Amino acid sequence: MRVQAQRILVSSARKFINTGALSRLWNLVKNFHAADISSLMDHLIFRDKLILFNVILEKDVEKTGEVLSEIDPEDAASIIKELQLEQITELFQIVPSDDVASILDLLPDDFKESILNAMEEKPSEDVKGLLHYEEETAGRIMSPEFYALDHNTNVSDAKTAMQLEGDVESAFYLYAVDDENRLVGVVSLRQLLFAPPNTPLRDIMVKDVISVHPETDQEEVARYVADYNFVAIPVVDSESTLIGVVTVDDIIDVIDKEATEDIYKMVSLDTTDRIQDSAFKSIKKRLPFLMFSLITASLAPFVVNHFKDTIKEFVTLAVFLPLVMALGGIAGNQTIAIIVREIAIGQTNWLTARKALLKEILVGIGNGIIIGSILAVASSLLIQNPYLGLILGLAIIINLFIAALVGTLIPLFLKLIKLDPALGSVNLLTMCTDTIGVLSFLGLGTIFLEFFV
Repeated sequence: MRVQAQRILVSSARKFINTGALSRLWNLVKNFHAADISSLMDHLIFRDKLILFNVILEKDVEKTGEVLSEIDPEDAASIIKELQLEQITELFQIVPSDDVASILDLLPDDFKESILNAMEEKPSEDVKGLLHYEEETAGRIMSPEFYALDHNTNVSDAKTAMQLEGDVESAFYLYAVDDENRLVGVVSLRQLLFAPPNTPLRDIMVKDVISVHPETDQEEVARYVADYNFVAIPVVDSESTLIGVVTVDDIIDVIDKEATEDIYKMVSLDTTDRIQDSAFKSIKKRLPFLMFSLITASLAPFVVNHFKDTIKEFVTLAVFLPLVMALGGIAGNQTIAIIVREIAIGQTNWLTARKALLKEILVGIGNGIIIGSILAVASSLLIQNPYLGLILGLAIIINLFIAALVGTLIPLFLKLIKLDPALGSVNLLTMCTDTIGVLSFLGLGTIFLEFFV
């Protein structure tokens, strides 16, 4: 949806909600796709989200189920808490099992059990099966609905069986299984359409099937789908029994979620922080990260204090000190962004990082020499003191080298100890670059002070 159109939509929705014109609100959104309604709800406060959701629920249950699948699981869980049990179970009969599992996982255990007990047996069992797996794994996001037939079935019978089965969420492939329901091949619907009617599936199926296990991390599943251009990937257990499929729409959600999480974590933000939250909520979410930043940033002032006599004797050093610290932080953030991405896509780990480390160090030293030389010449001309230019240039080279070194090692170390590489990397980097920058600049200044006087 275009920005201007979305702005008008949000403004109109707020106006109708505030004036109680709910019928006009329904007329406004009834022809919109569920994804557009979800986007609209992202711009509303929770009270308005709930009003809009209830208006849609009253008019069109099917559309409400589609909207529930599209909105953020945290928002969906908050809305579900405000509904009657009958309304919830009716909606959960419509919503795909993997989306239901994502929502239920955010609800209190007693409420979750009440919903599962009230649901019909089949969808309830499907959801319980998904909840059995860990979060952010293939098992949690897979769909238990798919087309699977014996590999001896011919094409004509396969088409009939699929028509009788009806539409499923993952209607992209037909999976061929043996007598023990083990995955032995896959047939695309295109192959099925053009194959002769009496051809057995075993003659047209792809036998070398790429699959994942339910415990496979969802990021790894996303890499498989991206690398092989799949629209769905099968999930099998330890005995190769087909138990579900992960579809491309879920993979897109995973990629979007993981990218958002990495961005938020790299700038020390809670991943649930939203612009629609109240100021009090945002303070509660951001304050712990700021306190951590305060601790990591406290080392540099102690180093500055140690060199206070140097600064008193040559105040000009204090003028250029922020420049040294800032350049180190920027260069380090560039390195961290590269390394975190490489780790996320599985291209770099602690054992294979030598090449990445060497390359980033060379980049840091190269940039340090170029920028340091420019600043050295500029400051020498400005201050009319070549020694100050030399100190500034050397400090920049040292700090950019440290930024490259630390910016590479911190994410790799966090990954090694099984922590998110994006979490805290920037804070630790800032502590190192600020401290080393101050130490190198003022330390060199102290050594060369006799030339200034």
